[in-house]
Amino acid sequence: MDEVAEVLQASGFPALNPVQRLAVERGLDRNLVVAAPTASGKTLIAEIAALKAVARGKKAVYIVPLRALAQEKYEEFTRKYPRLKVALSIGDLDASDAWLAQYDLIVTTSEKLDSLLRHGITWLHQVGLVIADEIHLLTDPGRGPTLEMVLTRLQEANPVIIGLSATIRNHDELAGWLRADAVKSDYRPVKLYTGVCYGNEVLFSPHRRYPVDGDALQELAATDKQSLVFISTRKGTEAAAEKLGKTLGARVQAGDREKLTALADKVLGALEHKTAQCDRLARCVLQGTAFHHAGLTHPQRSAVEKGFRQGLLRVVCATPTLAAGLNLPAYRVIIRDLKRFSSFRGMDYLPALEIQQMAGRAGRPAYDTEGEAILLPKTEAEADHCWETYINGETERITSKLGVEPVLRTHVLALIAGGLAPTTRRLEEFFSRTFYAYQYKDLGQLRGHLEKTLRLLERCAFITMTDHGRHDEFRQAYFWEDQDALLQATPLGKRVAELYVDPLTADLMIRSLGKLQSPFSVLHLVASSLEMKPPLTVRKGDVQDIEDLLAGEEKGLVTPPPAEWDLEYEDFFRGLKLVLLLGQWMEEKGEDLLLEQYGVTPGELRARLEIADWLLYAVQELALLGDDRDAIRQIRKTRLRLRYGIREELLPLVKLKGVGRVRARRLFAAGLGSLHALRQAPLDTVARAIGPAAAASVKDQVLADREHDRQATL
Repeated sequence: MDEVAEVLQASGFPALNPVQRLAVERGLDRNLVVAAPTASGKTLIAEIAALKAVARGKKAVYIVPLRALAQEKYEEFTRKYPRLKVALSIGDLDASDAWLAQYDLIVTTSEKLDSLLRHGITWLHQVGLVIADEIHLLTDPGRGPTLEMVLTRLQEANPVIIGLSATIRNHDELAGWLRADAVKSDYRPVKLYTGVCYGNEVLFSPHRRYPVDGDALQELAATDKQSLVFISTRKGTEAAAEKLGKTLGARVQAGDREKLTALADKVLGALEHKTAQCDRLARCVLQGTAFHHAGLTHPQRSAVEKGFRQGLLRVVCATPTLAAGLNLPAYRVIIRDLKRFSSFRGMDYLPALEIQQMAGRAGRPAYDTEGEAILLPKTEAEADHCWETYINGETERITSKLGVEPVLRTHVLALIAGGLAPTTRRLEEFFSRTFYAYQYKDLGQLRGHLEKTLRLLERCAFITMTDHGRHDEFRQAYFWEDQDALLQATPLGKRVAELYVDPLTADLMIRSLGKLQSPFSVLHLVASSLEMKPPLTVRKGDVQDIEDLLAGEEKGLVTPPPAEWDLEYEDFFRGLKLVLLLGQWMEEKGEDLLLEQYGVTPGELRARLEIADWLLYAVQELALLGDDRDAIRQIRKTRLRLRYGIREELLPLVKLKGVGRVRARRLFAAGLGSLHALRQAPLDTVARAIGPAAAASVKDQVLADREHDRQATL
């Protein structure tokens, strides 16, 4: 079947739309940058290109910015194209995932792909197509540099690269960097009206208007169609969803009550210990509204998204930072807050590109012929800003964020460890091919950053620099001129690059190994790592607990405390709150108590635990290199306790499949705290502690272990 026809049939469309037709006519066997509005059907272009690549015997790699989006795309592609072998690779950052060699279409994030490249994947030569979704995120300080480095590295393998972007001002510049054709279109299948609500009316572009009386948000959201409301803070989303629920609850159809109750039960059952936030979300869900932010756990966010897609939830209030990853089209998008707090500039207007991303969620192609995006300015000056910047103005230029030292540390080490930069000249040549070099036309400032980075990596013993017998001349003022120093990663440096941690974090880990004598010292190392930034906010009620912790455990600190008048002291003190939080989790405190006591939501707790587990794995690997057995024992024990949230006495029990912190504690309380005790206990005794099904599984496991041990001794 022709690839275009197959994609159209799988997607349920009769023909290509204008932007898709334009891209196909340009040819999908060449590099493209497709700049078109949100919901214009850009993904179908990528799908056609992927099928064509597979037909040529090549692999296609689909890069997205978020793991949630990767999961969504994987499920979509698996459903639509059952003949393709589709793989999802978003997990372990210290794995080469050799199994991916068997797959046609690989969905991944830029960070995971960067990690795969560092591990020297053997199937890179088989990649014929790379799709960079949301390529405009090159301008994001967090994710942009990794995406830029990945695309620069991939260009050497010479696959076709297709970048998919929202409408941006300098899409042609991106195309120039990638040696690609630029495909620009303003086509959108659902007509979008963008309006400003001020002075008791909403005025739109294209022109239409209608009056608004009283509370604008309440009135605009109280429609028979679904709405998304974007609000700047988590607390704001919760308060707005609750308030809107009081209005919309009476409109819930009788047939939906039972389904909403089931959805609310799913929200409540997502945690072992439900929190006040769980209760609040469940109450909103029963009224047909919900909030959606990073403070929720993944199952809760998924439940909200599913309820909205099914039409059960009429309104979802979300934070703007999730706009790019929130694939929930609605008839109406309401952007309540136009400013966000920045530690550098205070309250500042949101970028036009971010507003555009949010507004682009308005209009559901399968249900609507139009959509509305409405901005809610608070003053006349804000209203003027909306018209000048967001509606009549252009989006910001995409700019490279590669030229800063913290970003360079990990990427320079990876290039040297991977053999891509064996000399300073080759290192400079690589960076001359980046978007940074293409955009700024001058590597002068970047050279200075690279020099500092190389010296730092050498001091940490991650690389060696030799100068062909010219002594130290190349280390002087003319570091890059007429010199070509040899660069080589040490075995330690190569392992650090594979572990995907900041070299400064790795250096701290190595220097701290001899100090890891207690769970506190291990947790303090985790909290002191750059990957754990930003630290938690310290509230008044936290101060005494943190000071008590410091007084009792000062000898276990892996770094000495700064002077109280130093700028670093605040971060140090806030890091101790994280130690306190993680320590309480290991003492089997529930999410409800941690939220109440420390103001840390379950979603944030899970995110911190995931990062902590990765960091503990990394320090464990570094300890293995040094054969530091005492440190390894303490790290492994703390890592397991942190993963399950348990005290030390439960460690033997959580090794059993299906036994977590709750069942392990019940078994221990019943006098079944060891595998030997479980083998000897009657099945009904175990069942009284954890239930018949779980008891049968546990008994099978412990008896199988005994039989395995018996066979091993024969």
